[in-house]
Amino acid sequence: MKEKLNKTEISWILYDVGNSAFTMLVATTIPIFFQSLASGAGITEARTSGLWASVTAISVLILAILSPILGAIADYKGMKKPIFSISLCISIISLFILSFTEHWLTFLIVFVIARLSYSACNVFYDSMITDVTTNERMDMVSSHGFAWGYIGSCLPFIAGIALIFTCPFGMSTAQATQLSFLITAIWWVGMTIPLLKNVKQTYYLERHKNTISHVFKRLKSTFQKLKSEKKILFFIIAYFCYIDGVYTIISLSTTYGGEVGIDSTAMILALLVTQIVAFPCAILSGKLAQKFGSLKLIRFFILCYIAICLFAYQLDKAWEFWLLAIAVGMCQGGIQSLSRAYYGKLIPKEEASEYFGFFDIFGKFADFFGPLIVAFCAFVFGTSTYGILALALLFLIGYLLLKKSEQTF
Repeated sequence: MKEKLNKTEISWILYDVGNSAFTMLVATTIPIFFQSLASGAGITEARTSGLWASVTAISVLILAILSPILGAIADYKGMKKPIFSISLCISIISLFILSFTEHWLTFLIVFVIARLSYSACNVFYDSMITDVTTNERMDMVSSHGFAWGYIGSCLPFIAGIALIFTCPFGMSTAQATQLSFLITAIWWVGMTIPLLKNVKQTYYLERHKNTISHVFKRLKSTFQKLKSEKKILFFIIAYFCYIDGVYTIISLSTTYGGEVGIDSTAMILALLVTQIVAFPCAILSGKLAQKFGSLKLIRFFILCYIAICLFAYQLDKAWEFWLLAIAVGMCQGGIQSLSRAYYGKLIPKEEASEYFGFFDIFGKFADFFGPLIVAFCAFVFGTSTYGILALALLFLIGYLLLKKSEQTF
């Protein structure tokens, strides 16, 4: 099989390079900046954390409702790119507003809009993989997307951190932080232009006179089909379990590191190392999938994550945190990219956006459910280390369900 990427595939991959910068921003700078705005307004730390958790939960709920509906609409002829473009514009405009907003409540509301529109973009973007490449090349192309996305997230992030630490031209720390938001927005737009120019909707459904009613009929039909298509059903439930653990490790790594005594500088550097290590490993996973198959590699990565959780349970030294960061970097790109590609092979291509809407629901609920498990263990046992063991159990359930999916025909 020819491994050189074509123009359409490269254009699709570049969007991952652009939007990953926003993902990094959400994981690092934006929550910290919001905390400073809320603190300046006299809001307690506990209430600030509660507000942030609440908007996360609300975002997940809204996305759970909208993702399949928007995805189903996007499957009609000529609809995918226009809806994607509208979602992108809302994201970029919201990020521009965040670059100038100084009121905590306005910042919070605009951030929710930015996050929702960003997630909507991802539904349409993920579904475009069926338009840009073939089943045989899907693992490789998806892996390149995640790999270059890791590098893409680091470059604007490093530029932003440099601004925040140096505060050039007499800027305050707050102004430098908001300028980093602006840099991310510009980077995101620039990397999306090739996709808008070169990616076409190849697979689609013909439009109906009464589109809205037909969308809901299709959604009902898809729910029924998922019950009968056991291979897809078991895979998507397995995905929920293991990606729950993956997302939780990503989102709570710095919190957990702080709890066991790792200083903030070491944690930020470790996060960057994770992204850099993930780059070659994600590309390598795509090549290995062509030889050994996607499911075998996904199962291997799940077993690696179980080992990571068991190692993290006893973690109490800085060098152990660094080792953990490298191990996570080696696994996360592969498991995410191969899951996306494998799902893309299973589903009907003409209804890719609708099916990826459901895929996104499971991913978003996993993003919410995992931290909830860790938080519950922290409140009950007084430490989040037991929550790490609970994540190992989730990975194990995901592994068993994946085996069940593989055995289902």
